[in-house]
Amino acid sequence: MSSSGDHIVLFRRAPAELDRRNLERFARVLREQVAGNAGFHCLVTDDRELRRLNRQFLGKDYATDVLSFPDGNGRTFLGEMAISAGRAREQAAGYGHSTDQEICILMLHGLLHLLGMDHETDRGRMARAEADWRMRLALPAGLIERVRS
Repeated sequence: MSSSGDHIVLFRRAPAELDRRNLERFARVLREQVAGNAGFHCLVTDDRELRRLNRQFLGKDYATDVLSFPDGNGRTFLGEMAISAGRAREQAAGYGHSTDQEICILMLHGLLHLLGMDHETDRGRMARAEADWRMRLALPAGLIERVRS
């Protein structure tokens, strides 16, 4: 899933209407501000590929919106994530914002997982971090907030 050059985001089977430059720019902001310049890669693809990755790595046979794959050392390179553009489009329509904004929300959520956070077990630490970063980055309500509402 790694990309060449200094690109952080790889688009494979992703809709042409996505603002690829803006999403790459947002990924760089995340790298600098949230990840402390540690690297990561983000694949934006379709439901079929997310379903395959979810089945292959987590044993779950369904498409999901974002998957994170931590690298292990977490110092200079945090790992990789995959985002379903199809799920992002559906969720964006349901919450009244753009698909690009939803991909940014998913990218932030995935990056927090790469940083070692886990909203299932951390007693709200990830939820607080996501809400804080979402406000700083001017993003709509995040994943954890929406699940709790």
